[in-house]
Amino acid sequence: MERRWVGLDGYEVVSAVRAGRQVLRVRRNGWVVADCSTVAEVAEYVDLADLCEVIELPAQQASEGIVRAGISSHHR
Repeated sequence: MERRWVGLDGYEVVSAVRAGRQVLRVRRNGWVVADCSTVAEVAEYVDLADLCEVIELPAQQASEGIVRAGISSHHR
C-alpha cells in the first residue's frame, strides 16, 4: 500500500522510485512539482505542518442479510 500525505492547495506527497533510488514526489493538483531526496527539500514546496497522512481502511464486506429498522413498541 502506498503511503500518501495531502496538504493545502492541492499538494500531495508520495514515495516513488526515480533512477533506482527512493524519492519523495511532490505533486500539486495531480502534476509533478518535484522529486525530493530529503524532507527538508519537501519543506521548500509545502508546509510540513499542513500535511496529513491518508490512511485507507480495508473495504467493508456487505452484510448477508438486510436488517430493517422498525419502530420500537415504546414509541407507538
